Amino acid sequence: MIKKIKIELIYFCVILLILAVLQHSDLLHSPLQRANLMAEKENYLHPLLWTSAVYVVVGFFRLIVKFFRKIRG
Repeated sequence: MIKKIKIELIYFCVILLILAVLQHSDLLHSPLQRANLMAEKENYLHPLLWTSAVYVVVGFFRLIVKFFRKIRG
C-alpha cells in the first residue's frame, strides 16, 4: 500500500512539474523571480488545483484502460 502511494505521489509531482514548465516558461530562467511573483499575488493554491484536475483526468483514463485490459484478458 505504501509503495502504491509513493508511486501516485511521484505521478502527481511529475504532473505538477510538467504543468509548471508548460504554463510558465520563465520558470526555467528565473525561478526565484517566479516564486516572488507568486508570493506577491498570494496564489499558492492554483498550481495544486490545476495539478489535481489533470491528475483526476489522467487517473480516469488509467481506470478505463485497466477496465478494458481486465475485460480483454
